[in-house]
Amino acid sequence: MLLAALLSVMLLRCLLLLFTCATFLAQVVQAENVTVIEGGTAEISCKLHNYDGSIVVIQNPARQTLFFNGTRALKDERFQMVLFSPRLVKIALSNVNVKDEGGYFCQLYTDDTHHQVATLTVQVPPAEPTVEVKEQAVEGGEVELTCIVPRSKPPASVRWYRERREIVGVTSQQENDKTVSISNTIRFQVDRKDDKAIVSCEATHPALRGQKRVNNYALNVHYSPKVKIQYPAGVLREGDTLTLMCTTMGNPEPESVEWTRLNDSLPDRTEIQGKALTIPRLSMMDNGTYACEGENQYGRSVDEYVLVVYEVPIQTEEPTEVFNFSELPKDPGAIVEAQSSVPYAIIGGILAVLVFAVICVLIIIIWCSVRQKGSYLTHEASGLDEHGEVQEAFLNGNENREGKKEYLL
Repeated sequence: MLLAALLSVMLLRCLLLLFTCATFLAQVVQAENVTVIEGGTAEISCKLHNYDGSIVVIQNPARQTLFFNGTRALKDERFQMVLFSPRLVKIALSNVNVKDEGGYFCQLYTDDTHHQVATLTVQVPPAEPTVEVKEQAVEGGEVELTCIVPRSKPPASVRWYRERREIVGVTSQQENDKTVSISNTIRFQVDRKDDKAIVSCEATHPALRGQKRVNNYALNVHYSPKVKIQYPAGVLREGDTLTLMCTTMGNPEPESVEWTRLNDSLPDRTEIQGKALTIPRLSMMDNGTYACEGENQYGRSVDEYVLVVYEVPIQTEEPTEVFNFSELPKDPGAIVEAQSSVPYAIIGGILAVLVFAVICVLIIIIWCSVRQKGSYLTHEASGLDEHGEVQEAFLNGNENREGKKEYLL
């Protein structure tokens, strides 16, 4: 059974091969299909077998005769006879468009009429995609973008990408004669950080041979402004000049800013140029809080700067005499002597102070010693007087005793 089945298959293949060969030999005219990109040139060939000089006619898809035995029959300069020989007839069609697409007939009129159709296919590559925005994107809302390829054949493949990551959208197509319009729509939420971010719409097509048509679209997201005051570093003193710069960031950018001073008016000498505020000749009366305000249709922003002006300190020290070296003698030896005399003067002054201090100490010591000696002499004289009185009393006592003795006797 298996052997019989194999023999049947082989027999069938042989019969098919013989039929194909017979058909090929029976074909007097052969034509090949052609694919060309719109705008290019298409070559349509008709191969002849056993040509005997019969009439050869080539017709367009509308069955209009283009050439009759190599002679132009249709007044269309885009068609040119390239080759007319007993074996091959070739014509060229330049600047092809989709209306030229269809079957071109190669006909040979012998005893029997033989013909073959060469099908011309026209590919339309996409142009660079266009991006349409439904409405203005605002911070916190959604943006809707549509990438459109208005004309392609066969339909192009359209995709969205952001940072090489695909954003899946909704694809739709619309036929337009023999071409197709393709669109891809995406929606996503946006913030201020998305402003000027790049999203790419890419279109691919067989006619591009691996290349792409790309539209890099920069997002335009509107948001409220933010202001910042730039101020100088360091301490500000009376007489200095202060310059403040108010920087703004918003979409749309605030056209101007407003400078104010909290609870007071700006100093009369204040100068405002653009977004810069300048106060020359500062004084302590200028102290206060200065504010810068920026606004657009989506909001406003304020930044503040506290100004503190310090008083210039009064110089109480006497100015030291500045030594003028230009008055020195030009003699190098004299310069050395003048420079070396400074330390000797300092040493002499120190010695004079020490001698004066020693003299003062000696005077104090002598004065103290003289005073102490006078006090001692005074006390010594007082003691002598007392001793005399005692002695006199003693003598008188003895006299009394002697008297008493004489009285008793």
